[in-house]
This record gives sequence, C-alpha cells and structure tokens, in this order.
Amino acid sequence: MLDDKPFDKRANNAATAPTFLSIWNIESYYGESYIVQDVSFNVHEGEIIALLGRNGAGKTTTLRTIARMDSPELRHGEIWLDHKPLHKMTSYEAAQEGIALVPEDRRIIQGLTVEENLKLAQIAPPIGWSLERIYELFPRLGERRTQDGSTLSGGEQQMLAIARALARDIKVLLLDEPYEGLAPVIVQEIAKTLNYIRDQGITTIIVEQNAVAALKLADRAVILDTGQVVYDDSAQKVLEDEALRARYLAI
Repeated sequence: MLDDKPFDKRANNAATAPTFLSIWNIESYYGESYIVQDVSFNVHEGEIIALLGRNGAGKTTTLRTIARMDSPELRHGEIWLDHKPLHKMTSYEAAQEGIALVPEDRRIIQGLTVEENLKLAQIAPPIGWSLERIYELFPRLGERRTQDGSTLSGGEQQMLAIARALARDIKVLLLDEPYEGLAPVIVQEIAKTLNYIRDQGITTIIVEQNAVAALKLADRAVILDTGQVVYDDSAQKVLEDEALRARYLAI
C-alpha cells in the first residue's frame, strides 16, 4: 500500500482509499502495431473499474499488459502493484503477486471436472479460497462439481472461470468480457457476485461491451479511444452524460 490510510471496502468510499495499482505511461505493441499509447491510470484498493471503449480501443491489450502476458509487448511505461514492479515480471511472477486474468474465452480445461479445474488452480501456492467457500458463493458449481467443466452452460463456465481465479490468493481480478453471450438474469447474478468479491477487498478491472451493465457495477470508469485514455472519473457520471456515451461508447 502507498500509505497507511485505513481501507473502507464500501463503494462510496473507494475513491478515498490508497492507490494500490498504478499504470504509468504504458505503451504496448503486437509486433509493430502500436495498440496502447501512453496509457496511465490509478486504481484504489477494493475499487471496481470499468475499462471501456469501442472495439479496437486497446482494452483487452491493457488487461493483458497488466497481467504481463507474453503478448502484447510492453515497450515503455511502468506498472506497480503495492510497491512491486509488475512491469519487470513475467506472467507467472505477476500471478504469484496476486494478479488474476479471466480471459474472454474462459479457458475451461476440457476433460476435467468442475472440481478438478478448481483444484488445478491450487496445485502451487499461494492458495486462496477453499472449495467450500467457493461452492458457498457459487452453489451451482457445487451441484455440478463432478461434471466436465467444458460442458457447463455459458453462465456456469463464467462462474467457474471466476471461481478458479479465487482459488488462488489474488489481489486484482481482471475480467475480459464476463457478460458476453449471457442472458440478462445471469448477468445480474454475476454482477451480485462481483460486488461481493469487491467487499472482500479484491480490486477488479472489468472490460465489457455491455457498458451500461459494467457502469452500474463500477465505482469508476476509464474510457479508451484509439489506445489512449479520454476519460477517468465516476462511472455514474458516464451513465448520466448522454453526449459522452455517444461520443466514445456509441450508446
């Protein structure tokens, strides 16, 4: 933590919490394609950030850069998590420090049961939530613990992907399109789950094309346009500003 100020997990106090994750002037490339262009923003501990923008704005690239994936390539800038330089780490080292990326395709391992997918995440420390606690939060997964994870419904697979992240001892949850293809009732269920996760002190950054759903969940919004930050402020203000939404989100 960057100071000793007490952390209040409630959403309306998130902006007064200490800076926990700092992204400073990052520039990321796929080959010679310049995708993320001098992006900077800070995240307070326990906040939910909606990282928004049109297709191709650089949202997923930013998440992957924070998670220190092999691609994209970070050529400039720094990323700090609780005083630790993520920008100098591999994806494995970043995961050891508490960064968890839930990708758009969820990557449920075919041929393994729900419980085997969860146990696989706990093979090496640091271990996070117990299976009992996970099943308490996701009772459907408990009911299907012996079912092949790849045969679950889309909503259940998303729950499993999030649960698998929680099976590790994580500090920051990065979600790429968690609502994609899901019925509205399932979206609401996952949103309630994410609010509960936030109340446990886990910082969350969510990339989502369903911008309204993400904004209703988030404390703050960061909007990207052609790889650059064009807005960094209250999520509620975006919901209330029709002109801003039309300009950058086409909604």
